Amino acid sequence: MSKVIVKKVLSEYFDKILNSEKTFECRLANWDCEPGDTLVLNEINPKTKELTGRTIKRKVGYVGKTKDFNFWSKKQIDKYGYQIISLLDDFT
Repeated sequence: MSKVIVKKVLSEYFDKILNSEKTFECRLANWDCEPGDTLVLNEINPKTKELTGRTIKRKVGYVGKTKDFNFWSKKQIDKYGYQIISLLDDFT
C-alpha cells in the first residue's frame, strides 16, 4: 500500500522541482520509499532552516539504492563518485 512521506528541501532545489527542471531526488536511504508513494517536499529557508510554507507533492517512480549498485570497484567509486541522471521524454 502506498504511503505519504514528508521531507524538507532547500529553496534552490524546491524551485527547480517546481519548474520541472529537477526531476529526481538524491537522499540518504535511512527511510523506506517505494514506487507509487507520495513524496511531499516542504521548502525550507537555507539560512534559517525554517519552513517557508511552500509545498510540492510528487509521485515516486523508480527507486534505486546505492548499496544495490555494485557495478564498479571501490577504487573507481573513490576516484569518480556517482552521478544521478534524470531521463526525460522530451527531445526538443
